[in-house]
Amino acid sequence: MDDRTRTEIEAAAFRRLRRHLMEDRKDVQNIDLMNLAGFCRNCLSRWYQEAAAERGIEMSKEEAREIYYGMPYDTWKTRNQTEASAEKQAEFDVAFRENVLKSDS
Repeated sequence: MDDRTRTEIEAAAFRRLRRHLMEDRKDVQNIDLMNLAGFCRNCLSRWYQEAAAERGIEMSKEEAREIYYGMPYDTWKTRNQTEASAEKQAEFDVAFRENVLKSDS
């Protein structure tokens, strides 16, 4: 497989993951993704922003989230996010430290 085809397939898989999380499984909360998998929709939008920056494209966190979510992040939260229990929040704090803060170092 040549590099261009591999890149196109990877991009298609990413778009399908995004569609799955944004349309098919809106019920899956970011906190649950982070606690179970070590990443969430916000991580995906941050990785998108970082990939753009690597190519010299300036993009704010809010712009990347709007591109990823297909709407302003606050709108997404209002429509889809539920309140997290104290237990889930404590798990999130650990997962965030282990997966997000560690990768930023």
